[in-house]
Order: sequence, then C-alpha cells, then structure tokens
Amino acid sequence: MYRAQPDAADWGRLLAIDTERVWHPYGALPSAPPPLPVVGADGVRLKLADGRELIDGMASWWCAIHGYRHPALDAAVAGQLDRMAHVMFGGLTHEPAVLLAERLCELAPAPLERVFFADSGSVSVEVAIKLCVQYQRAVGKAERTRLLTVRGGYHGDTAGAMSVCDPVTGMHGVFAGVLPEHVFAPRPPDGFGAPLDAEWEREVRALAAAHSHELAAVIMEPVVQGAGGMRFHPPACVSLMREVCDEHGLLLVLDEIATGFGRSGAMFACEHAGVSPDVMCVGKALTGGYLTLAAMLCTAGVAEAVSDGEGGGLMHGPTFMANPLACAVALASLELLADGGWRARVAGIEAGLRAGLGPATQIDGVADVRVLGAIGVIELEQPVDMAAATAAAVERGVWLRPFGGLVYAMPPYVIAQAELERVCEAMLAVAETAA
Repeated sequence: MYRAQPDAADWGRLLAIDTERVWHPYGALPSAPPPLPVVGADGVRLKLADGRELIDGMASWWCAIHGYRHPALDAAVAGQLDRMAHVMFGGLTHEPAVLLAERLCELAPAPLERVFFADSGSVSVEVAIKLCVQYQRAVGKAERTRLLTVRGGYHGDTAGAMSVCDPVTGMHGVFAGVLPEHVFAPRPPDGFGAPLDAEWEREVRALAAAHSHELAAVIMEPVVQGAGGMRFHPPACVSLMREVCDEHGLLLVLDEIATGFGRSGAMFACEHAGVSPDVMCVGKALTGGYLTLAAMLCTAGVAEAVSDGEGGGLMHGPTFMANPLACAVALASLELLADGGWRARVAGIEAGLRAGLGPATQIDGVADVRVLGAIGVIELEQPVDMAAATAAAVERGVWLRPFGGLVYAMPPYVIAQAELERVCEAMLAVAETAA
C-alpha cells in the first residue's frame, strides 16, 4: 500500500524492490550506483529519506525551472483537479488546452501559429518528423522522406527521434541498422560567440544540394546541443540552416525541448540567431517540471497543406494528448515567466557559473569549461566514475548527474547565490575526483 511518508523500515523494503525490479534511465538492473530515495522537494532542494537535503543542480533534468512546490503551480494543479484530471482530446476540447495553445503562439517566434500537444519531448519530435513527411507528400514531393541533421545532436529516445540523434554520441548505437537512415552533416563548430566556419558551411551546403531531392526537412537543436554533448555553437549555424531550407524547399525543424523557456538566456534559443523555424518542438520546462507535456508548433501554411493532403490531417493522436492537469500547470508556469524577471535571474546564474567554474581550468584532466545562460559545463578528458562523482557531490549537499566526461549543471532559475556557489563547488569537487 502507498504511504505518503514511508519510514526507515519501509525504505529498506522499497529499495530492495527497486533493486530487483525497477529500470532507471540508461541503466542496467540493478542500478549502479543505487538510486537515492527522495521523500520530498521544496524550492531548489531535494529531501532524502535519511534526512539529508541536496541542492538540485539539475532542475530534474532541466524542467523544474521554478523550483519545487511553487505555490502558483501547486494551486493550478489543485484547481484543475477539482474540475477534471483528464478527458480524451479526440472530438472534445477544454479550456486549459485552448488557452495554452493561444499562449504558446503568442510566445513563439512568428509565424508559428498552430499547436499539436504531445506526451513528451521525444513524441513531439516524432510528430514533427511525421508532419514534415506528410507536408512533402501534400505538396507533391512524396520522394522526400529523409531529414538532414548534424552530428552531436540528441532529440529523444523513441525510434524516429533516435534516428536523427548522433549515431555515436547519441547513445543509440546499438540500434544501428534498425532505425531509418538520415543525412548527417558534421557537428557544428564550437563557440557561441564564434563566427560561421567557412568549411562547415561548404559541407552543409554540399550535403543539402546533393540530397535535396530526398530531403523533407532539416532538424537541429539551436545554439545548444544537449544530451549529445552539452556543446554551444554559433547562432550563425542556425541562420545557415534557414537559408539552406529556403533554397531547397525544406522545412526547418528546431528542437527547443531543452533550450525553450529561457534556459539559454533567450525565451527560445533560435532568437539568438533571429531565425524563425517552420516547426518547433518544446517540452521539459513547459510545465515547470510538474507533469509530462510537450508541444509541436508549426506555421499555418504547413498545417493547411497537411490538413488538405493525404489522410485528411496529421496522423498522430496520443491517449493523454493535452491532458488538462498538464495544460493548466503549463499555463501557470508560463505566467510566472510573463513579467520577464527570469531574464535577470538567468543572467545572474550565468555570471555565477562563470565565476564559480573558472577555477576548473586549472584542474588536471579538464578539457573545457563553458557557460551559456543557466547552463554550466566542465568537460573532462575521460569519463567520470559515476559512483565517485555522485558521492563527491552529495558530500557537499548537491545533486548532480554527470554523463560521459561531462559534469554540468542546469539549476532552477530561483536558485540563490549561495546555493549556486555550492553547486559550483560540487562540480569542481567532481572534476578533482575524476582527476
């Protein structure tokens, strides 16, 4: 039986069951190292079963931008729960979904004016890929079924999303030969402030020209590549992809699942490039980390072509599409961003990360240190030992989740300066442990 507050004896049994039966992300059974039991969360802190508290430097994989137990978000969920928790979206609609679609279209770069709600970021990418293929069929280009993307990218864990992830760093190499094969350009050059690399531009343009007859779209993460390597590239790379798409009649799909809603210092990372896509995917921070929800936005022209084409509409329809609870809390989350105060908070986090992570450049084995918006990264020359890394961070009262050779933080926007300093100290300690 579920109990809101398991005692120590309960946790012994629960952890034994977890060890025997429960998969955790990208892991074996049993998990190694064992997961830490969380019994509560408030503000930017996670409370463990043994009474310890950890500052969450990950914002629950980048989504809890307002922290935990925010009064406005709690109230939105409770208020909607009094009305209805869920209703199917096929043939029905409800106020939270309609208002959220309206708000997203107000926030998104023009002319993104149509919204499809999905269960998760991965599913929104699946929907975007299907939309692009259906669009090309609708305009008489049925042979255009492949996508052009860049190495170093990550777009999710479902089959279509995996197929446009980097085949090496995207964590899905085991599925080689099973997934659809798309066209990969080289990884964008590093450096947010760097100019467009002429050789990279030539290679991208040549690939697009050679495959234009079979390409439906270009998909990429604008400015920040997330789980594929936590790398930043020049906004000019995004601008180039817009030019390539316009030249060859391709749709530009920008994956803003990790970067949307302020993480890079702009509401959407594509704003750094002054570029508007034909299709955009958002998720993660959309609900402030409360419930799973994502969305695919597109232009009216794309939506009209697909709606008038074969099939009579976009061929996708999740059971929990536009879940009212999720839509209600997403509206509340976006309202918290409406006054623009997040910009100063993200700028303060950026400054704090630059100052706090600066000493990492003097640690043996550190290959690079980089910061953009509320994202801080220490890249090591060798992969971290996860058990040792977790222990070093937890010892300092911080929760981090490194992967590969990357020690990084994406904290909630509401983190205090002293808490951010502790996150940086923990990151340095993990890097020193690795060294």
